[in-house]
Amino acid sequence: MQVTDCIAPSYAELRPFKRERTETFPVYPNLVEELVSVETYPDETLAHVMAVCSAYAYSGVETVAMMMARMGLEENHCVMIEEYVDAVFITSTSFLVQSRDGRAVVLCYRGTPPTSLITWLTDANIDPTHIDVPSPSGSGDGYVHSGFYRNVRSTRYEILKALKRAVEGHSIRPSAEKLESKLQALYITGHSLGGASAAMLALMLVVEPDYRQPILSRLKAVYTFGAPMIASPELAEDCDRHDFLRERVIRYVYANDIVPQLPPAESDRFKHFGTGYQYKPKGDKGEWDPNNAPLKQLRNPLAVADSLLSVFAADFKVTRRLQFHASLRDHMPQYYIAALTPPGVRSEFGD
Repeated sequence: MQVTDCIAPSYAELRPFKRERTETFPVYPNLVEELVSVETYPDETLAHVMAVCSAYAYSGVETVAMMMARMGLEENHCVMIEEYVDAVFITSTSFLVQSRDGRAVVLCYRGTPPTSLITWLTDANIDPTHIDVPSPSGSGDGYVHSGFYRNVRSTRYEILKALKRAVEGHSIRPSAEKLESKLQALYITGHSLGGASAAMLALMLVVEPDYRQPILSRLKAVYTFGAPMIASPELAEDCDRHDFLRERVIRYVYANDIVPQLPPAESDRFKHFGTGYQYKPKGDKGEWDPNNAPLKQLRNPLAVADSLLSVFAADFKVTRRLQFHASLRDHMPQYYIAALTPPGVRSEFGD
């Protein structure tokens, strides 16, 4: 287990030779207040913030802290928690980003790095083992993908130690200095494997009574981007009968992203839960539509190999018009950022 932390730069440090604040910087001047006070989900601003955090979670702690400062969390406290056990496909990296005053925390899980074979094996495990878990209704009917489960459990205690400090009004950093306020608003997010981890932790927080008052009562929403399925159909249907898991676990799928169609049907039965939105490209700018019929599992495992062609097809005229019902290119995090950037917002850099 490795834990690394830092404090994000101030606006003055991020903008040498320039004014600290302009019409475009920081991207969201009142971000802390929005994180704490928003009551209707999904929220356009927060979806953009979570997409940015999820995309830059493929970097290190200083980059995540810097990007979240640009988004509006000046001098945030940031902690990176890592655990790797290749033999059992554990490759878990998460970031906790805490507002300077302590009122808001974003927990972001890193997704599937393109160069990490172990992480891709975790995502597309053709023969996953199962772990039975309690269901929200208490029926105990259902299982989860063991790879995603172990990924979350491997670092959960360290994450909850940091959140305990935040609940008590201290920094999430190991130094634990006293802050202005106690934790009021928690968000969980992630892209790809990170989204699966975010949904898994939300399920754990719901079904384990000890977490309900200190953590679940402060959890506002879970935003996932291009996340694979984690639960058996029976468990997913039970989750959809739980108010929070149905309404506040929000799934975004860009076009024909292949990963939300995984694990493939040949592996075993899995199903999504929560509220889904799917992006439909139209010219230069598409739109997000509610997806009342969640994506189903990929039927043909060979489509995983075919999806690799989608990464390169758009770069050549002769293949540009090919249609891929399962596209790896559509899984790229930059497409999620672009599609979720509100009108009038220049970029996540703010200048």
